[in-house]
Amino acid sequence: MDLANPSDSDVAWLSGGNRSYAGKVVNETTALSYIAVFSCVNVISETMASLPLHLYRDKGSNGRAKAREKKLYDLLHSRPNEEMTSFTFRQVLQACILLWGNGYAFIDWGPDGEPRGLYPQHPSKVIPKRNPTTKKMGYEVAGPDGKVINLSADQMLHLVGFSLDGLVGLSVIGLARESIGLGQAAEEYGSRFFSNGAKPLGVLEHPGELGEDAIKHLRSSWDEMHKGLENSHKVAILEEGMTYKQIGIPPEDAQFLQTRKFQLEEIARLYRVPLHLVGNLDKATFSNIEHQDIGFAKHTIRPWAVRWEQTLNWKLLTTEERKQYYAEYNLDGLMRGDMKSRYEAYQIGRQNGWLSGNDIRDKENEDKIEGLDAYLVNGNMIPVNMAGQQYLKGGEKSE
Repeated sequence: MDLANPSDSDVAWLSGGNRSYAGKVVNETTALSYIAVFSCVNVISETMASLPLHLYRDKGSNGRAKAREKKLYDLLHSRPNEEMTSFTFRQVLQACILLWGNGYAFIDWGPDGEPRGLYPQHPSKVIPKRNPTTKKMGYEVAGPDGKVINLSADQMLHLVGFSLDGLVGLSVIGLARESIGLGQAAEEYGSRFFSNGAKPLGVLEHPGELGEDAIKHLRSSWDEMHKGLENSHKVAILEEGMTYKQIGIPPEDAQFLQTRKFQLEEIARLYRVPLHLVGNLDKATFSNIEHQDIGFAKHTIRPWAVRWEQTLNWKLLTTEERKQYYAEYNLDGLMRGDMKSRYEAYQIGRQNGWLSGNDIRDKENEDKIEGLDAYLVNGNMIPVNMAGQQYLKGGEKSE
């Protein structure tokens, strides 16, 4: 045990805490060994990391353009630092928020006043604190050598999850400790059950009396031949008139399968993840999976995207820059159905005069093209203000 840098399990052992009523030590690290938690954290963090994230420049009535001229564009879209990609950076921070309730990254400011690097910090090494003198928020960060580094709020990108004070997020694992502990206990019970033969228990009956040494020898040889998955269903050879009497599984023992299923649903509810995304297809159909995916995008991914966008704009742009620049996720691919359905909807809007070509390009996150601002109606696809003129002769209505 390293007291200078104790692990989560060390802290739990020293404090006697983090243990659920089911007897399992549950913290942000051990919870990842529970497949339901890992699956939910993984699907949300990978989805957030894979979404397009761009820095835009507002062009007023001319729409917007990707602000590739800014260093921040490359930090967000491609490479936040020299050690990782944007995907890895965003996945790490999102996973930290989903487990600890907070995601931290050190902001390395350049001499030109623009950020030149973003470096993730492990939540267990960061303590948000308000300076008693300035009354401003700051951060104490434990370095690799154990020394504490004090950072100002301007030097830390802090993404806050569910919070009651708006300053520090609450640990999701801590809030759901009992549910996670019960799920882990059910998994352990199942593992121990299968290690005992993966079959109903039974007793060996001997017509005579056996001494203590004989009983130990019999148990040892029986376990050696029949215990464990690799020995399941082997034919037993009984000697000296012994018989094997099978004992059925008590209902409370068989019920652990239902408990595991319920706990999976419980964790999925905790993270608002559709069951089919964590491998449970019991209630999924071909027709409703697309609607569940859209619901996942609207009610799970979109709130996280807004958190990210507002924090990035606040922390990485100055007040003046925010008047012209902003970071934004492109959720269109998640929020809508398949491409064929989307393009058919665009066609209806285009032919009926309420969508222009540039309106459609904007929805597809594409730059505007000159000449595509006109609204057309079906027929000969002419501008709305010219509709009906083909029926006029010399400015008069035709008879």
